[in-house]
Parts: sequence; structure tokens; C-alpha cells
Amino acid sequence: MTATTTATDRDQPFHSALVSRHDAYVMLGGAAMMMTLAMGMRQNIGLFQTPASKDLGIAIADFALAVSVQQVAWGLTQPFAGMLVDRYGSRWVAVAGSGLFILGLWLAATATGATGIVVGVGLLIGTALSCTSSSVTANIAARVVIPQRRTLAFGIVGAAGSVGSLLTAPLAQYFLSTDGWRAGLWAFAILGLAMLPAAFMGGGADRLPNGTAADRKLTIGGALVEARQHGGFVVMACAYFVCGLQLVFLTTHLPTYLVSCGMDASYGAWSLMLIGGFNIVSSWGFGWLGDRYPKRYLLGGLYLARSATLAIYFMTPPTPVSTLIFAAAMGILWLGVVPLVNGLVVQMFGLRYLSTITGFAFLSHQTGSFLGAWGGGYIFTMSGSYDMAWKIGVLIGLIAGTAQLLMNDRPTARVAAAGTG
Repeated sequence: MTATTTATDRDQPFHSALVSRHDAYVMLGGAAMMMTLAMGMRQNIGLFQTPASKDLGIAIADFALAVSVQQVAWGLTQPFAGMLVDRYGSRWVAVAGSGLFILGLWLAATATGATGIVVGVGLLIGTALSCTSSSVTANIAARVVIPQRRTLAFGIVGAAGSVGSLLTAPLAQYFLSTDGWRAGLWAFAILGLAMLPAAFMGGGADRLPNGTAADRKLTIGGALVEARQHGGFVVMACAYFVCGLQLVFLTTHLPTYLVSCGMDASYGAWSLMLIGGFNIVSSWGFGWLGDRYPKRYLLGGLYLARSATLAIYFMTPPTPVSTLIFAAAMGILWLGVVPLVNGLVVQMFGLRYLSTITGFAFLSHQTGSFLGAWGGGYIFTMSGSYDMAWKIGVLIGLIAGTAQLLMNDRPTARVAAAGTG
């Protein structure tokens, strides 16, 4: 696939010689719908933490452990899911992951103790996410869209996850207020059935090429060696660790933090809904910017601004107004990371093993996510406060943002010689 742009390509963002506009929309729509449901439900799991823990007689730390296991399972399986997608295509990987997601919700909804929550919310949903989220949907978008619009496409598909969060947060809160946490999880499981046909439609992109002729001799092992030896990739992966720590700390513990400060529990749902809504702007907007300006500067700026926002909010007691403003600001600074990271991987290493390389970067992200979810719960259980947790998150965020600004983002010799992304 070359970077040459024809007149037709300038009129539309798709590879017109390879796919019709209708088929392109079907593929991207399927990927976006799958992402909408998977990420939307996953991002609102924290709303069930307090009521489920009280009903089952388990500690907050036990539920937080389940979310932490989810992050680890997601991270550990993501590289392997990426390899399968790069080798065999996305369709059946995504369909299998969708089925696993539904199974995890069913197990959590019928749980009688911590084990059911940890296995359902943690192990099964975590593994399912590696097959239904950004590394897979980015592969679909990258095949369909021309290189000049690729980062924007990553952002648009990624924004679908935010639409899901915006829609599923009030759904979860409704059932929590009326029929209880089990009913909310059952509603999620029924909603998850729509992921199956969406995954099948998105997988239609498997028939399109995912690299250049120069990439045909490149192996997975060779691609991973390139990534390991590229200093910029190492810096980006380490910064991604901090991203995961900050964000999953919030999605898991913000509702509990607000309740501990004497605020109504509904503000947790409203906050997550606002984050989801502004994530749409973040993902789309930074995807658009990433096609026009250096991605490493945008990414570093995001990390620095996010850390400053965390510090300002947690330094004073929360109020309804400050909480909603904070949620909107965090939403703007949240999901824009994903299209920029995907775009940097293509810029440095090309398209052929996009899912594999981003999968390994995401393993670093999820290691941070584990510490954000479990560590936040542990600190709260031991001290009765989240003070130490947010201070750690701010400090390492500032370090990560600075390092990201200074990273080496030059393409490898192979990509530079081919002159393509």
C-alpha cells in the first residue's frame, strides 16, 4: 500500500481502488460499534464497586483486585491477540473476544463472592478486551483509510469507546438506583450481544492489505527487535504505563472517593459520563491534530496537562461544580493518547505489525493500570484516604510527559527507505 494520493483519494479518506465507500463505512461502523460497547461497559465497571462489595460482604480492595486483574489480563493477552490479528486477520479474533466479554458479565452478575467477580470482571473481560479494543480496531481502520487520514481514523474509531461510556453510565446508574447491581450487569450482558455482529462486520477489512511490498519479508520477531531497539518506542511505552495508572485509578476509585467525601453517589456516574462525552472530542480532535503536527509534542502535552489537572482537583475538597469541571477537563485530556500512540507506531515502524507492536506497548499501559486500580484500593484500605495515591500519579505523570516531549520519533531505516507509513 503506497502513500500516493490520487484525485479520488483526496475526495474521500478511503482506498477507493480497494474498497467502496459503502463497504468502508460498514467495516469502520462495525469496528466502532464493537469498541463502543466493549469500552463503554468496561469504563463503568467502577460504578458497581461499592454496592457489589456491600452486598457480597467483600472489601473494596477485593473488587479493586478484580479490576486490577482485568488490567493485567488485558495487557498480557493483548500482544498475542495482536499477533493473531496481524497473522490471520481481525474477524474471528474479535468475534471470540465479544463472546468472552458476554460470558464475563454473566459470571459477575451471578457471583456469590469475590471469586466470581475476580474471574468474570477480571480474567474474562480483561482477556476479551484485548480482542475487541483499540489494537484490533486500529488495524481495521488502518487498512481502510489512506495514510494522510490515518491518525484521524484512529481517533474517530477510538471515540466510539467514549460514546459507549456516555451511554452506559446512565444505564448502569438507573439499574443501581432501581433494581440493584446484579440487574445492571445483566443489562450490560444483554447489550453485549450486539458486539457479535459488529465484530463480524468490522472483520471484513481482513481482505485489504496491511503493509507494503517491502514488509513481506518482515517477521513478528524482526518487528519486535526493531521496537525494542528504538529508544523512542521505549520512552513511549514507559509513558503509556503512567497513562494507564492515572486513568484506571480514576475510573475505579473516583466514585468511592466522592462518596468518602460526603457527596452523592450519582456524581460518580455523572463524572464518568462527562469523561466519556468529552473523550469523543479528545479522540477525534487529537486524531485530527496528529495528522498535522508532531505527535510526540501533542502526546507529551497531554500527559503534562492531565497531571496538572489531577493536582488542582485533589488539592481541595470536591464540590459538585469542581467535580463536573474536573471530569470535563479529564475527558478532553484522556482518549487523545490512543490515536497518537497508534500513529507514532505506524510512523516509526510501518503498518504491517501495527497490532503486535501496539499490543506490547499496551502491556506497559496495563501494568500501570493494575497499579492504579489495586494500588489505589490498597492505599485507601490502609490509610482511609486517597491522598498518597493521587500525589504519586501526579509526580510520575509530570516525569512521563517531559520524557515524551523529548522522545526520538524517527522512522526505522526500513520505513524510511520505503518512504511509507
